[in-house]
Amino acid sequence: MSTVVAQWLHVFGLRAHVANNIFFFDEQIIIYPSGNHCVKYNVDQKWQKCIPGSDKSQGMLALSISPNRRYLAISEIVQEKPVITIYELSSIPCRKRKVLNTFDFPVQKFISMAFSPDSKYLLTQTSPPESNLVYWLWEKQKVMAIIRTDTQNNPIYQVSINPQDNTQVCVTGNGMFKLLRFAEGTLKQTNFQRGESQNYLAHAWVAEDKVIVGTDTGKLFLFESGDQRWETNIMVKEPTASSKNLEVIHESESLVEFPPVSSPVPSFEQIVTTSSHNQLVMPRVFAIAAYSKGFACSAGPGRVLLFEKIEEKDFYRESREIRIPVDPQSNDPSQSDKQDILCMCFSPSEETLVASTSKNQIYSITMSLTEISKGEPAHFEYLMYPLHSASITGLSTCIRKPLIATCSLDRSVRIWNYESNTLELFKEYQEEAYTISLHPSGHFVVVGFADKLRLMNLLIDDIRSFKEYSIRGCRECAFSNGGHLFAAINGNVIHVFTTTSLENITNLKGHTGKIRSIVWNADDSKLISGGTDGAIYEWNLSSGKRETECVLKSCSYNCVTVSPDGRIIFAVGSDQTLKEIADSSVLREMSAFDVVYTAIVISHSGRMMFVGTSVGTIRAMKYPLPLQKEFNEYQAHAGPITKMLLTFDDQYLLTTAEDGCLFTWKVFDKDGRGIKREREVGFAEEVLVTKTDMEEKAQIMLELKTRVEELKMENEYQLRLKDMNYSEKIKELTDKFLQEMESLKTKNQVLRTEKEKQDISHRERIEDLLDKQNRELQDLECCNNQKLLLEYEKYQELQLKSQRMQEEYEKQLRDNDETKSQALEELTEFYEAKLQEKTTLLEEEDVRQQLREFEETKKQIEEDEDREIQDIKIKYEKKLREEKESNLRLKGETGIMRKKFSSLQKEIEERTNDIEMLKGEQEKLQGVIRSLEKDIQGLKREIQERDETIQDKEKRIYDLKKKNQELEKFKFVLDYKIKELKKQIEPRENEIKEMKEQIQEVCAASTPQTMPRGKPWRN
Repeated sequence: MSTVVAQWLHVFGLRAHVANNIFFFDEQIIIYPSGNHCVKYNVDQKWQKCIPGSDKSQGMLALSISPNRRYLAISEIVQEKPVITIYELSSIPCRKRKVLNTFDFPVQKFISMAFSPDSKYLLTQTSPPESNLVYWLWEKQKVMAIIRTDTQNNPIYQVSINPQDNTQVCVTGNGMFKLLRFAEGTLKQTNFQRGESQNYLAHAWVAEDKVIVGTDTGKLFLFESGDQRWETNIMVKEPTASSKNLEVIHESESLVEFPPVSSPVPSFEQIVTTSSHNQLVMPRVFAIAAYSKGFACSAGPGRVLLFEKIEEKDFYRESREIRIPVDPQSNDPSQSDKQDILCMCFSPSEETLVASTSKNQIYSITMSLTEISKGEPAHFEYLMYPLHSASITGLSTCIRKPLIATCSLDRSVRIWNYESNTLELFKEYQEEAYTISLHPSGHFVVVGFADKLRLMNLLIDDIRSFKEYSIRGCRECAFSNGGHLFAAINGNVIHVFTTTSLENITNLKGHTGKIRSIVWNADDSKLISGGTDGAIYEWNLSSGKRETECVLKSCSYNCVTVSPDGRIIFAVGSDQTLKEIADSSVLREMSAFDVVYTAIVISHSGRMMFVGTSVGTIRAMKYPLPLQKEFNEYQAHAGPITKMLLTFDDQYLLTTAEDGCLFTWKVFDKDGRGIKREREVGFAEEVLVTKTDMEEKAQIMLELKTRVEELKMENEYQLRLKDMNYSEKIKELTDKFLQEMESLKTKNQVLRTEKEKQDISHRERIEDLLDKQNRELQDLECCNNQKLLLEYEKYQELQLKSQRMQEEYEKQLRDNDETKSQALEELTEFYEAKLQEKTTLLEEEDVRQQLREFEETKKQIEEDEDREIQDIKIKYEKKLREEKESNLRLKGETGIMRKKFSSLQKEIEERTNDIEMLKGEQEKLQGVIRSLEKDIQGLKREIQERDETIQDKEKRIYDLKKKNQELEKFKFVLDYKIKELKKQIEPRENEIKEMKEQIQEVCAASTPQTMPRGKPWRN
């Protein structure tokens, strides 16, 4: 490997046709594709970090970032094969986590990707004709499901996964809107398209099962679970201007390399072909971005509309409009804002919206600004600076300033600063610019346009032409190292001009084909040229003739350079070799290993060499050139490199390519020999300004100074007036307050005397009341004692009376008991004798008859009793069985009931504990409520007091306003008097002036012709 190293520093450019080409990593950092890299750009601190593409990559096609911002998926073509690389963004630097490059299904390229909400799965869509939708478990490189989404080769633009459901998938394309669900290892469609099919360009999930979809006819649809719920048409604004702009872009020659038909981002070629049949161009919805309040969508060239959800309804209303601003530096400012917005993204906090456009620009807007500008459209701002939108054809740098000059097929010239990584100047023109060269001083440039060659000054805020040459389609020009000459190519002729007189001093003719490259030697005495005719010539400027030549007709040269000592010429061309030429002969050839070298540059120290290839890579090698394959190769651009340069101090390498990107690289040799070139003088800070601009600015400054002086005087006068007014007011207020204080003091004294009187009377009254109360207490005690004595005597008498009555009643009871017992004895004796008599009579007569009846009844009774005993036995045996069964059942139920009873008892105990806890909490809360109610009452009182003070203040303000009006009337009268006095003073001043002139004339006339020596004339 070579010891020469190139380290990536910064890139100026964006690749807009990559699907999903801009998104936020966090609140300050955005990620976007540039060249063959992805760039992490910090918006606040302005630094960049690189995520390099795969080795031998032919360009990125699509990007996707995981919802947790941890992984980045990049779809590329590497050596004609599709590859998906997944990077881990959290590691520093970003490292490759997984590479998906082996597929068991047919695929040409992956055009759209999306991560699942949990970042475990990856959804990818392949291009037609296969059009396979693949659901990956990417960590294990396992295909979970695959389905063919289209069989008619229609373009598919976007795929996504529901942000709340891993299994739900959405696909949109031309005539296609599909919702699919992943289940049991397959993807199944869950919706059925109804009605007329549309060209669905973009979609976004706005809720769990709701999707907003935009079409190429300016329609927006809201689908819920696959059924259409809402539809709206975006209003067309300025249709003719946008259609004209699209036609202009379509007609321009190779303005930008557009993506093919199967690209996820619809290209301008598709737009123009589809709209050529219609008179009116409808606004196309290329991008939709959802946020918490609703969604944002692109609505035709240069427009974004914000839609907000209407509460408690399933549809949205347009709330605000955001536009791309008109660029005053454009060659046609009215058309500069006509750019289609291809991708949009909200920051995590939804504070910022960024958008990328079809012209490779990145815009941003703070969402709070859109709310301020209600009624009027809000405007985007450049996130960084305006970027090239087409192939960069020219590159140059200077010695005295850290400037880079570039020109492009987008008709613009741009001046960059590689120290601060900013855009210094920028201007667009009517014609395409093919080549540019920056003077070593950094004050002017020469630019080759399609119609003319122009020499232009780099002013402080403009690029202004001061000399034009009628050289059409100049493809190469270069200032000499000393800056006193410059050379320009016109076909196969080299014109050399001087920068002092701006005249053509010589024309170098000899090439038979177009010249592709020229270079000056170190002392500007010779010029080396190479062209498509396979010839390399070394020209002597003093004689205008060729000194050496090397012709190889089989090779078309792309670029030539010369060693610092001017002895060896290096050339690269179509034959895939690097040639080392000296004294009209090829010393050696070094193979390019199956690529074409398009650019070459050698360091001023002569120890480092860099070449650019047709696949966008850079090779760094040491000089003298190695015999074997010893070089470091770096992934850089996504297209053939057009120009390469080293800065004067050999510290930075600059590269441009057909992808419209400008890269800066830090270069060094690990051996460290002969690379550092210390600058004796720092970079110049002078800038060019025209005399008219200076005079205009001086005039403006003078006018502003006079205006400032006038304003100062006026402000001082107003301040004095206000001081006087305020001093008078303060005096009045102090007097007033002193009077009020005196009156309050007297009032306070009166109140104090009254209070003392009231205290004395109060104390006397309390003493009288206490005496009266004591007397009444004594009287009441005496009365109560007498009443108690009387009542006690009554109680004694009643007690004796009750004892006597009790004794009498007991005696009566004993007497009654004795008489009752005697009467009972007598009666029993009488009735017993009677009963004896009757029984003897009855017994004798009925004994026999009763015996017969008894025997018969006895028999019947015995029979009946036997039958009844049998029936009762059967009945009770049956009952016994039933009772035993019911007893067993009841025993089981009682066991269950006991368990329920025990569980219920436990629940009751728990509920009682909960109730006690809740009661405690209730008491605490009631205490808090009581304290808060007290606070509320206190605050209400305080509010009432403050309202009263506010009313007093408002009364005072009203009085002061009245006084102010009176003073303004007085001021008006004084102003009028001052004007009248000025009018009276002016004629008098004129009279005084005339009198002074007359006095001077009289003095001059009365001056003597000769004066005595030593005695000067005294006026």
